[in-house]
Parts: sequence; C-alpha cells; structure tokens
Amino acid sequence: MTFDPRTAIAAAARARAEGTLANNFGRIFQLPPFAEANDRVRAGLMEMGKKGGLIDAKDPLEEGPIRLITHPALSPNNVDNPFQTAGTTFLGQFLDHDMTFDQTSPLGVPTPPETSPNTRTAVFDLDSVYGRGPASDPQFYDPADRDKFRVESGGLFEDVPRTDGATAIIADERNDENLMISGLHAAFLRFHNRVVDRTRTQGVPQAQVFATARRTVTWHYQWIILREFLPQIIGQPLIDHILRFGRQFYRPSGAAFIPVEFQIAYRLGHSMVRPSYRANLAGDGGQPFFGFIFDPAGEGQADPVDLRGFSRAPRRFIGWQTFFDFRDGELKTNKLIDAKVSTPLFDLPLPAIPGQTTPTALPQRNLLRHLTWSVPSGQQLARTMGIPMIDTSELATFGIGIENSAPLWYYVLKEAQALGDGRLMTGVGARLVGEVFIGLLQLDPQSFLRVQPNWRPTLPSRRAGDFRMVDLLTFAQVDPASRGQ
Repeated sequence: MTFDPRTAIAAAARARAEGTLANNFGRIFQLPPFAEANDRVRAGLMEMGKKGGLIDAKDPLEEGPIRLITHPALSPNNVDNPFQTAGTTFLGQFLDHDMTFDQTSPLGVPTPPETSPNTRTAVFDLDSVYGRGPASDPQFYDPADRDKFRVESGGLFEDVPRTDGATAIIADERNDENLMISGLHAAFLRFHNRVVDRTRTQGVPQAQVFATARRTVTWHYQWIILREFLPQIIGQPLIDHILRFGRQFYRPSGAAFIPVEFQIAYRLGHSMVRPSYRANLAGDGGQPFFGFIFDPAGEGQADPVDLRGFSRAPRRFIGWQTFFDFRDGELKTNKLIDAKVSTPLFDLPLPAIPGQTTPTALPQRNLLRHLTWSVPSGQQLARTMGIPMIDTSELATFGIGIENSAPLWYYVLKEAQALGDGRLMTGVGARLVGEVFIGLLQLDPQSFLRVQPNWRPTLPSRRAGDFRMVDLLTFAQVDPASRGQ
C-alpha cells in the first residue's frame, strides 16, 4: 500500500492528542510535503547536494590545512562569522546529540515520524553523557568511585575512555565522530567529576552526591544553552520575545517531543563547519596539530591525518583556546551561516555515519531526509507563520519543481544568508529553533527554567552569577592555563 503522508499525519495527531505516543518524533504543522517522494525528485536532490554542485563551497583543499587555517577566507564561500567562535559549531552538535537520535527511519523513504523512536530524551538532561546512570551503565563510570566518570589520557591530555581497539566507551557513539565533539564529551566528564568533588566538600550525604552533582552540572549546562549558545544562533531579541510572549507554534499538549521541522532546520550547523581547524598548539612533541575536518586519506590510519574521532594518539586532543575565547589571541571564528557547505563534508568517513551509510555527502543526506519526514517547504512554513518569503528561484535548474517550494534545510540557510548576513538565523529558521529550544527547557519538569526560573549559576566563573563555556572548561581544568599551554 502506498504511503500517504497526509493520512499518517492525521492519525499521528490523534494519537498524540490521546497521549498514546512514546518519545517519538512529531510535527508542528499539518502541511503537505515540499515535493513527491519519487525517483525523479530523489535524483534531483542528489544532484543538488553533490560534491562540486550548488551547495559545495569548493574549498581549495589542495592548499593544505595549515594554509587554510592561516587564511580561512581563501575560498569566497568560507568567510568569517565575527559573532560566533569556532566552538559554537561543536557545542551545537553536542546539544543535538543530547536531544535527538533517529536510528530507524530510512533516507528518502517516507516514514511517519510519529512512529520513529527518538532514542535520546527530548530534553537537555545530558543523557548522552550520563546514560542510565552508574547503576545501569557502570561501564561509563569509575569502578573505584561510582559517582565519577571514567576519563582516559590517551594523548597528552584527557580523552574519552576507549577499548583496546579505540572504540569510545560513552553513552552516545556519535560523540566520537570528530576530535572536537569527543573533546567536549571528555570535558563534560571532567566537569562532572570536579563537581562531585565540590559537592562532597559541601557536606552533602554520600547517598545524594551523584544526583546533586548531576543537577548542578545539568543546570549550568542549561544556562549556557539559554544565555550563550542560543543568542549566538538566533539573537537575544527573539529569545526575549519568546520568553515574554510565549511560543506561537511549538505548543505540545503533553510532553516535549522533537518536531521534524526543527530537526531539519537545526542542521544549520553543517553550514558553519570550517574545512579545517587547528586542534591544538602542542600536538605531538610540541608540534601543533592542524587538520581537515575529514580527509579520505585518513581512512584506515591508526592516527588519522584528519580530525575524525575513533582513535587515540598523543596529539589527538583539543586546545580549547582555538574554539572558545580565553582572551589569549588564539581564538578562531566560525564560517558564516549560508547556503554553502565546506567541501570535506561531501566525503564523510563511514564510522561517522550511523545507520544507512550511503550517500556519504552530508548535503545529499540532509536533502533526502526531507523525503523521509515529508517535510513542508520553506515557503509553506513562511506563509503559515506569517513571515516574508525569500527567493529560491535558482533551484529551477534541477527541473523537479522546487524553485518555489524549497527544501527546508536549504531555505533556512539561504534565509540566514539573505536576511541575517550569515551571522544569525532569521525568519522561519530562527523561530523554529528558538521555540523548540526554549520549549524543551520549559517543558522539562527538572530544568532550572521550570523548577527555579530565577536561579543563577553557583560555580566559580569570570562574572558572578553567570556561567559560560570558558568557565565550564576552566572548572573542568581542561583550559589552557590549567594545562600550561
């Protein structure tokens, strides 16, 4: 029987209203898909997202990573975003892995999202780090101190714990996709362990140490999301508007869930990735480690030439002064949010692709995902939300009728480029991301925004009553000063 997305949407809406859905994906809008899921449309989307095509930034990779780091704007499509640091991209990826993980829906094949389980909890609770806790997931925790995580020193500095074969022993395998995300995961392990130490000095009964430390970690993390990350993505005025006047579109009748419109729009981070990064200043033997984010030459290497994860070696650690602002002059910025994606993301290493491993070009995978979820076009959402539409007539060249019915991911990138100068999401994209982020915090019965809205951070920081990523990294003692870098 042919899948009818409209029938499936209506059935799932009834199930959600009746409270019979589990932690599955869902929808905000009951709208038709942007295009039919047929072979002609699939082929057109593959052409649109191919290497060397419309979306490829066409970075001059033959110049080598050190040259790209020294001159990050060599490609006209690889331009600095002065309002975001290089770490914003990978913090955004870390947040994504904390709230959503689809392991079942096939690319390009229509699937009712309401029948697809989200294997992460749809809140910002760090289940991607804590798993089910030390009793149910003891492999993540220190056998000598079950309140603390295991942390490895596989290089000059901390790493996630690994098996003899270098497989990460962590609650979400995606947090080892690249060196930066595994570095963030390791930093959160150290952050928790340091909070445990502080909690014990405060006289908290031993039986309550883990739960107290986890809440302290989680609330400071949620503060960073609301006060640091989200303003860099959508701007403070929209955040203030949503908090004051409420969410207009993401308004679940029950528990929070991840809408597919958001899941597609939030892939904006793929546009922010640089082709290469300076991982650290010390490297191996005092040599800085530069690398492409992904490089086919790294396939099968024990110590890959690129910045993929899945391995241990002395140089494979992150010097955070490249990614967050420690005021030492070493900071690098993000790429602008626009309708271009760095060339290395068109050749993903297979371990970085959970589930269906073809195609390996990230833009093609994103575009096919629109067919999976039967996502409405950017123009449809703009009309429904009362937001001015942008022009995507350049898509006529693909001959599949999407020039006025653009795939949402492409639309929100083009929207940021056209209306936000590539510095911020705007319009449809900003409203989707802002409402869902704030909604997940407001609907979480354990979040600080729900339990204690006037709460302020309590851990040491550069500014009393505030807490930022540089404060988290400093408290975790993975900052440049603690390491002597």
